[in-house]
Amino acid sequence: MKKHNYLLDGIILIILILAGFLGFIRIKNGFSYNWNWGAIPQFFFKMDTTGKVTPNLLMLGFFTTIKLSFWSSLAAVIIGTLMGILRTRRNLFSKLIGRTYIEIARNTPPLVLIFIFYFFIGNNITAFLGIDEWARNLSETGKSILSFLFSKPERFSEFISALFTLAVYEGAYVAEIIRGGLESIEKGQFEASDALGMSSRDKYRFVILPQVFRKVLPSLTGQAISTIKDSSIVSIISIQELTFQGMELMASTYLVFEIWITITVMYFVLTISLSTLASYLERRMVKY
Repeated sequence: MKKHNYLLDGIILIILILAGFLGFIRIKNGFSYNWNWGAIPQFFFKMDTTGKVTPNLLMLGFFTTIKLSFWSSLAAVIIGTLMGILRTRRNLFSKLIGRTYIEIARNTPPLVLIFIFYFFIGNNITAFLGIDEWARNLSETGKSILSFLFSKPERFSEFISALFTLAVYEGAYVAEIIRGGLESIEKGQFEASDALGMSSRDKYRFVILPQVFRKVLPSLTGQAISTIKDSSIVSIISIQELTFQGMELMASTYLVFEIWITITVMYFVLTISLSTLASYLERRMVKY
């Protein structure tokens, strides 16, 4: 296996940092703009009335983006795996279901999907199931758990609408990734599973899908990163994620460049962390 050249990566990173620093100095001196970076730290954390340090707007939006991206990616993998399996089945009806879902989801703008889920499906389904009432009637402990894992009870239905929108949209791309992984598995693996008398569920669960996920992990990581970036679009339905908080701060402080540069860095930290974790998992899989 080819040894990774970390020295070259380090040199490239240093060059990029120097170029970014020089570019920043040039912009700072060339623009007639009064930079005020000293005002940014206060939007990360604040001190409440009891003297306890709590997250402020930027960190609250950052945490919401993480939660929304995590649950959306998880749901997208589940949906995409099921639809990817249907796309590779011999049954014509199963193929039609998978193909129809993929084509509709991939060729519909996510903004349209958000409006459909939020204004039509979200408002009607959540009202019919009583999700808002259930969230409001939770105990204080239940509300704390709900806020930690998802969102505040009063914003739970909007969060679910955004989650399903991203899951349905990203799931179509995951389905194609899974389909490609399934088609790369040797036919003998399927035949051997059938010869052992394994059920269809056990065949995919214990034999096929573990091999597929190992093969498609880099592609799934790229799709998860796309989910993080695509999550910014749900700010139009007032989901208080990172982009929404940035727009609120920009409107109230007029620190246009400082706010958006900070948010860009926060998105970069989130995506590069996910990419690094995926690279580590991939190396572990290759090793064992």
